Amino acid sequence: MSTILVTGGTGTIGRHAVPLLQAAGCKVRVLSRHAHDRGDGVEYLAVDLLKGDGLDQAVGGVDVILHLAGGPKGDDIGTRNLVKAAERAGVGHLVHISVTAVDQLPLTYFKSKLGAEQAVLQSSVPSSVLRVAQLHDFAWNTARMMAKLPILPMPGGVRFQPVDGRDVAQRLVELALGEPQGLVPDLVGPKVYSLSELAHDYLRATGKHRVSLPVRVPGKAGKVYRAGKNLTLTGADFGTHTWEDFVAAQV
Repeated sequence: MSTILVTGGTGTIGRHAVPLLQAAGCKVRVLSRHAHDRGDGVEYLAVDLLKGDGLDQAVGGVDVILHLAGGPKGDDIGTRNLVKAAERAGVGHLVHISVTAVDQLPLTYFKSKLGAEQAVLQSSVPSSVLRVAQLHDFAWNTARMMAKLPILPMPGGVRFQPVDGRDVAQRLVELALGEPQGLVPDLVGPKVYSLSELAHDYLRATGKHRVSLPVRVPGKAGKVYRAGKNLTLTGADFGTHTWEDFVAAQV
C-alpha cells in the first residue's frame, strides 16, 4: 500500500482527490491547518509550509507527495520548503499543480507560481507537473465579486478556459499513481469563454441585473490576455465537465 501525502487536501481539488486515492487503496496523509481525526481514514497533520515546521515528520515514510496547497502569495517559499523535506526523506515522486500561462503573465501571483514550479522541476525528487486552467469555482467567484459593484466592469479581450475541479483531481490522481513524467500537457476546459460571457452567465443564473462598462486591461498583462497567450489551444488535455453544467449545479 502506497502512502501519499496531500498538501491542500481539504481544498477545492483536494476534496475530490483524497477519496479517489483512498479508493485506489492508498494510505492518505493530509497537511491541514489543524491536526484532528475526522473519522474518514485520513491522517491529518498540522504543518505550516511557509515556516516548514513539522515537514520532516510529515514526509517521513511517504512514497508520493501530491502538492495542491497554494495561496495568493508565498507559493514559491512553501514549495521550496516542501521540496527540501522531500529530498531529505527520499520521496519517490512529487506531483505538483501549476497554472496555465505561468511563464507568460508578469503578475506577482504568476511569478510566485512559476518559482514553485521551477523548485519542483529542478529538484532531485522525480516529479510530474500539471498546469491547469482556472477552475469553474474561480470563474464563478470572480463573476460574483464583480457583480457586487453597482456597475459591472467588463475587461475586453480577456478569455478563459475554465476547467472542472473533478477533472483536475482525476488527472492528478492518475499522475500520482503513475511514474514521474516531468512537465505534462496542460489540462483546460472544453471551451473558451470571454470574461463577459462568464459574468453574464452568473447574472442570469442568480437573477441579478447590472449595467456593464467596457474597460481595457493595461500593461503587459493586458497584452498577454488580448493576444490569447493565457490560453492553451493545442497540445492540451481537455476536461469533460462543462461550465454550463457547473452553473446549473449552483442554482
